Amino acid sequence: MPFHNQKILPAARTLKQFERLLDSPFEYVVLLEVHISNLKTVKLEADKRGKKLIIHADLIQGLKTDNFAADFLCNDIRPAGIISTRSNMIMKAKAKHILAIQRMFLLDTIALEKSYSLIEQTAPDFIEMLPGVIPELIEEVYERTGIPIINGGLIRTEKHIEDALAAGAVAVTTSDRELWKSFEKKRTF
Repeated sequence: MPFHNQKILPAARTLKQFERLLDSPFEYVVLLEVHISNLKTVKLEADKRGKKLIIHADLIQGLKTDNFAADFLCNDIRPAGIISTRSNMIMKAKAKHILAIQRMFLLDTIALEKSYSLIEQTAPDFIEMLPGVIPELIEEVYERTGIPIINGGLIRTEKHIEDALAAGAVAVTTSDRELWKSFEKKRTF
């Protein structure tokens, strides 16, 4: 299973944060925001440093999330994984044997039920459940879908991470550099 012993997935919001992660012990890194013109360079750098890049497709500046964009990401960039709220992105990633991570927002019961319907159609490899400060729902979502859960969003403390992992999340995404450092020091990523 991907992320074997990596319990925290550092998420870079900027190229500067991404560059810092290139020298970190983390095998998988998440890229949240980047301009489309930088994608190939970022992927090449990640490959050179032995990093497995997960791209958040919905946040790439200058890229629509239509089928052409899905083809471009899967065929030309070929990241280790793609995170998206869009079913076409998830289905294309799965078809191309790229980790497909469906983003799920826990806004209310209606949003949760709609997410279940979408997940039933797309059958992603993982679900990224947001916000991550609601660990009580991790077990419910996993039991209902049978799909491993990554928790993220508003993760601000080590306790948030520990609670999510204790509730059954396989990993936690965070863009908080202090939490990255904390887990690097503990060597429990």
